[in-house]
Amino acid sequence: MRARANLIAIAVVVAAVLAPALRAQQPAAGLPARLTDAEFWAFFTGNSEPNGYFRSDNLTSNELLYQHVIGDLVARTGEGNVYLGVGPEQNYTYMAALKPKMAVIFDVRRGNAMLQLMYKALFEIAADRADFVAMLFARPRPPSLTASSSAAAIFDAVGALPATEAVYKKTLAAIHLRLIDTHKFPIGGEDLAGVDYVYQSFYTSGFALRSSPTYADLMTATDQRGVNRSYLATEANFAFLKDLQTRNLVIPVVGDFGGRTAIRSVGAWLKARGASVAAFYLSNVEQYLVQDGKWDAFCRNVAALPLTPASTFIRSAAGRGGFGGGRPGFVSSLGKMAEETRNCGGY
Repeated sequence: MRARANLIAIAVVVAAVLAPALRAQQPAAGLPARLTDAEFWAFFTGNSEPNGYFRSDNLTSNELLYQHVIGDLVARTGEGNVYLGVGPEQNYTYMAALKPKMAVIFDVRRGNAMLQLMYKALFEIAADRADFVAMLFARPRPPSLTASSSAAAIFDAVGALPATEAVYKKTLAAIHLRLIDTHKFPIGGEDLAGVDYVYQSFYTSGFALRSSPTYADLMTATDQRGVNRSYLATEANFAFLKDLQTRNLVIPVVGDFGGRTAIRSVGAWLKARGASVAAFYLSNVEQYLVQDGKWDAFCRNVAALPLTPASTFIRSAAGRGGFGGGRPGFVSSLGKMAEETRNCGGY
C-alpha cells in the first residue's frame, strides 16, 4: 500500500511539472470565424487609448500610387493571417489583395474609428459596388450599372447624378439602424455625432473630399502594370470585404503607434490565438513618430507583435520611399517587420 501511495504521489508531481509544457504544446484556439457584436465592441473599447490629435481629418487617402506595391506585397506575404493598418479607405484595397482572416485599423483619432463604423454599416447594407458608391455619396443608384461594370464606369454614372437630401437622410437613418439596432453597439453622444459628421462630409463634398486626388481618382488608379486593384475594382473585391465586415472582423482601435496600450494589447490577443501579422500599413505615420520622439517606442510595440519572416510593413513617404526628396507626391514601399524591429527591446 505504501509503495502504491508513493507511486501515486510521484505521478501527481510529474503531472504537475509536465502540465504547463503539455498545455504549451496544444494548438491555439485560432482566430474566430466571426466575432459577436459584444466581442467586437469589447475589442474596440478594450484595446483603445484615449482620443488623440492630428492636424486634419484625413477622411480619404492622398496616396495615388499606393497600388504600385501590391504585386510585391502579395508575393511576400501570401493570403490569410492578420492585417493591421491606419487611416481611411486605402486599407480596404490592401485587404482585398491580401485576403486576411481579420483586420485591425489603428488611428490616434477617434474620428477615424467613427469613419470605419460608417463604412462597416455601408458595406453590410449595400448589395453591390454600385449600391455602395451611390449610398456613400448620397446619390440615387444609376440603373445601368451591373456586376461587371468597371470602377470608372461606376464613378462616371454615380457622379453624373446630384446628391440629394432625401438619399442622404434615408442612408444616414440606415447607418444608425445598422449600428444601433442591428448590432446594438452602445454608440451615442459624441461618437454618433462623429459618424454623422463623416457621412455629411461625403454628402456635401462628393468625390472631392480632397481636391486631389479625388475619391474617383483613388478608386480608378492602377498598379505598375496598369491593372486597377482598388477595393471597388471588382465585385469579388467588394464581396470579400462585405463578408469580413459582416462577420465583425474589421475592427477599429484608437491608439497612438508610440503609445503603451493599443498595439501591444492587440498583439497579445493575436498571440493568444496563434495568429500572426501578415502586413502593417503605416502610411507616413513614421515621419510624425520621428518628429515627436516616439519611433523607438513604436519599434518596441511592433517587436511585441506575433511576426513571421514574411510580415511586411507598407509605408508611404515623400520621394523615393524616404522622408523628402525624389519624385513628387507619395511613394509606397515595403519593409521586413521582423528584421527592422529585431533590435528593439521591451519597455
